[in-house]
Amino acid sequence: MRFNKQIFTILILSLSLALVGSGCISEGEGAEENVPQKVIESKFSNIRENPVTPWNPEPDAPVIDPTACIDPQASVIGNVEIGASVMVSPMASVRSDEGMPIFVGNRSNVQDGVVLHALETIDEEGEPVEKNLVEIGGKKYAVYIGENVSLAHQSQVHGPSSVGSDTFIGMQAFVFKSEVGNDCVLEPRSAAIGVTIPDGRYIPAGVVVTSQAEADKLPEVTDDYAYRHTNEAVVYVNVHLAEGYNEAS
Repeated sequence: MRFNKQIFTILILSLSLALVGSGCISEGEGAEENVPQKVIESKFSNIRENPVTPWNPEPDAPVIDPTACIDPQASVIGNVEIGASVMVSPMASVRSDEGMPIFVGNRSNVQDGVVLHALETIDEEGEPVEKNLVEIGGKKYAVYIGENVSLAHQSQVHGPSSVGSDTFIGMQAFVFKSEVGNDCVLEPRSAAIGVTIPDGRYIPAGVVVTSQAEADKLPEVTDDYAYRHTNEAVVYVNVHLAEGYNEAS
């Protein structure tokens, strides 16, 4: 039976692409001949320094409490501080290579697919970009996450932003250029953009808050609010997950 040459070519290309995706092909010696190259050792790690750039000549390595758990499929890069009993789940990205520093407080959790990143906080003359920084307790941050905070699956906190303690950021929720208070809830797919959310308020699912007038009118988290105790339960689970994964490794 005659083998179709076009099908053979497609199969070879598909195999090559699969190998590239798996890290089995590099752009090193032999790449120009399209010869698959086995990667013996990679200079990249999931926890690493930020690169030297025009706006930041000094590489910084993350500082991570030994009781925190960083999944091997998560990325923690640059000037990042991660506190005690923090769980950073698969495919999360805590990337302090443009805006810095990023801080994650004790017992908080950064769930699957979460992104923490920020706008540039140092210009090319080495001066701070003040508009892209938030001040917490006398220190300035690109992104600040307090204690006992849950950042649920695929949520994003993009600096300059801060999230207060005991707050729940729901699935696919978004925080940008905003300060979210303590004991708040952002329900799934909600957003805070360019506002300050007072303590003890919640944003209903799917609602995008873009003015301070809207933020000031947000409903309060009361005892009969449906998600009043959600964050406590999520924090409890993730603190014990961090402990369990660390013991298993």
